Amino acid sequence: MTAASSALVLNSGSSSLKFAAFDLAVPDLPAIVSGQVDPADGEAAFAAIDAALAKAGASPPIAVGHRIVHGGPQLLRHCRIDAEVIAKLEQAEPFAPLHVPAALALLATATARYPGRAQIACFDTVFHAGMPDIARTLPIPRTQRTVGVHRYGFHGLSCESVVDQLGPDLPARLVIAHLGNGASVTAVRGGRSIDTSMGLTPSGGVIMGTRTGDLDPGILIHLMRAGGYGPAEMERLIDKEAGMLGISGRSGDMRVLHHASPDADANLAIAMFGRSVAKQIAAMMTALGGTDMIVFTGGIGEHDGRVREMICADLAWAGVTQATEVGSTPRGPCIAITRPSREEAVIARHMQALLGMG
Repeated sequence: MTAASSALVLNSGSSSLKFAAFDLAVPDLPAIVSGQVDPADGEAAFAAIDAALAKAGASPPIAVGHRIVHGGPQLLRHCRIDAEVIAKLEQAEPFAPLHVPAALALLATATARYPGRAQIACFDTVFHAGMPDIARTLPIPRTQRTVGVHRYGFHGLSCESVVDQLGPDLPARLVIAHLGNGASVTAVRGGRSIDTSMGLTPSGGVIMGTRTGDLDPGILIHLMRAGGYGPAEMERLIDKEAGMLGISGRSGDMRVLHHASPDADANLAIAMFGRSVAKQIAAMMTALGGTDMIVFTGGIGEHDGRVREMICADLAWAGVTQATEVGSTPRGPCIAITRPSREEAVIARHMQALLGMG
């Protein structure tokens, strides 16, 4: 590693801040160090990151890469961050109120911490930007569609990492289920996204930890009329009080719900989550005209065997068979396997390209 080749990647999700450092001068991007810190205190988080970099013998980063969930209608390519990009990100805040303000705050802290270093944005929406109109278009008037109200899709960096890992084993028809505190299901044909469960925002699609997923819009109208809900109350309900937390009345954390069993509401939350994912996978099978492989990724997708078994059992009618152990390959018309989500490595690869290195 040279003194001018290490890059820091920051992966800020809805509940965690992961970081990793990579050597951009080496084509295969070896990881120098990785970890996770509490994002609540930005200064303390960066102090911990700098300590980890120093312990690993990494030089100060020449660039910082950021995972940004939503770039809005104007930011559909990974890019270097400047004042114009920041202005467009600020305009995109209403599309992802849980994520974009936090990303902007993290960006400001990183810029102050590493002055003069290139800051690079990698968007979760880019992987889905080429979806066909039948998937991208929402059933609303054209006047709304022309101002950016359409399906964007998310977890794109995770999906890209799965495609990269499969390499020559990439099937023609692939479904990726990224299951964590946020969850989505994506149909991939020939390495490209053709449909996905999340829509305009990361709140739609499958039931999630604290987010509703798809919901009858009439419920929201009812709450406005009968409950006096305004935008702030609606946003809090949809993103922070619903999902498995709302169903169980206990937690949106799958690990807590498993531990709470045999509590009936906890079990119902787990079952509803699994059924919701299975239904979205079946929908993506329709978009693909069948499926050769399902890949589970994300915290729940990769590590929760009980949930995977529930989902695959619901899809047994489609011939879905699951790997029984790590590294094994099941046989059948549609195999289900796990792969880690390596978003940080994907971000580093895009940083390498944008900086003209490697």
